[in-house]
Amino acid sequence: MEDNRVVVTGLGTITPIGVGLERFWESLKAGRNGISRLTHFDPTDFRSQVAAEVEDFNPREWIDKKSTERMDRFTHFAVAASAMAITDAGLDTSPFDGNKAGVIIGSGFGGSNTVEEGYASFHEKGPKSLNPFFVSKLLVNTAACMVSIRYGLKGPLSAPSVACSTGANAIGEALRILQRGDADVMLAGSAEACITPLSFAGFCATRSLSTRNDCPEKASRPFDRNRDGFVMGEGAGVAVLEQLEHAVGRGARIYAELVGYGNTADAFHLTAPEPEGDGMVRVMKKALSDADIDPSEVEYINAHGTSTILNDKIECAAILKVFGDHAKSLKVSSIKSMIGHLMAAAGAVEFVATVMSVHTGLLPPTINYEEPDPECPLDYITNGAEMTDLEVATSNSFGFGGGNSCLVIRKFER
Repeated sequence: MEDNRVVVTGLGTITPIGVGLERFWESLKAGRNGISRLTHFDPTDFRSQVAAEVEDFNPREWIDKKSTERMDRFTHFAVAASAMAITDAGLDTSPFDGNKAGVIIGSGFGGSNTVEEGYASFHEKGPKSLNPFFVSKLLVNTAACMVSIRYGLKGPLSAPSVACSTGANAIGEALRILQRGDADVMLAGSAEACITPLSFAGFCATRSLSTRNDCPEKASRPFDRNRDGFVMGEGAGVAVLEQLEHAVGRGARIYAELVGYGNTADAFHLTAPEPEGDGMVRVMKKALSDADIDPSEVEYINAHGTSTILNDKIECAAILKVFGDHAKSLKVSSIKSMIGHLMAAAGAVEFVATVMSVHTGLLPPTINYEEPDPECPLDYITNGAEMTDLEVATSNSFGFGGGNSCLVIRKFER
């Protein structure tokens, strides 16, 4: 028995360059920068003082007042992005079986705002000061549960937390559920809202953040020789995935087909990538094999491209090993140059961008690329967005702890 084909029918995003798919995509096309001096709190005493913050977001546009107060910011993001994706897919007006629809929405930090505010209250006023919703607001699975409750999605429910590869893992696991027929529809993605004093200080301590504090808009510069670290961001990405037969049966608009997924571990270090890129190589090969696609068929890679010295260099080496001579023909870009690193939400938002590239043929640029790095010898899109007749693309996600994921997207054909 062959696996069911899986297609993408709805997309929702909350990002530092726009709330909603249309604003996000228009900003990507224009190469808009979403990074500035941090405003969520006073960063004066912090080693890094730049971030990619979500602006113009009002959770009350999607969530009632009472529910808003019972959710952390990361759940606000997840519920809003899910609402966008549901509407975009037409599922708000098209009847579907809730027993055959599920949710996989992950996060890394979960309710970090809730944790820090709760600790401060506990420390100052004692245990009786805590909000009765303190625990439910901070749990990583709260976002997935709230979406499930809101839309009556009674199928598979999960909330992965695999650091920076979380979003790609969520989408990949939803693919598997649909392929084997355990659901007709899945909402999949991730959300993160961890630009808080303690979390930010923790990343400053790792010395992995950019310290280009005098020029925030130039701080995230993937693959550039003068990169000095990543920029912390926040946001959410959610996709509606469906079995092809179900999508066609209800007359859904189809963006693209999700055809492959790979997931590997470095088993090496909690923060540093394996020096030879072994896990990255294996995950790309697994995803292509799963999709039954030869490396020579891939035309574009939406790279993980964090703007850290080690990650960019090792990802490039891994791409060269997987694609060989064909690597010279690949187009590569990292949208983290514009939106920063959305942590656990990165893989989901970058999947949305890759799907839109396949759907429209437009490849977003890598901004701030000014001086080539001899150790990163690939063809980066650096002079604005490019148009092409794109058939196959991949999206890479690599996380702290050595988690690697790769998704393969193909232009939809009946």
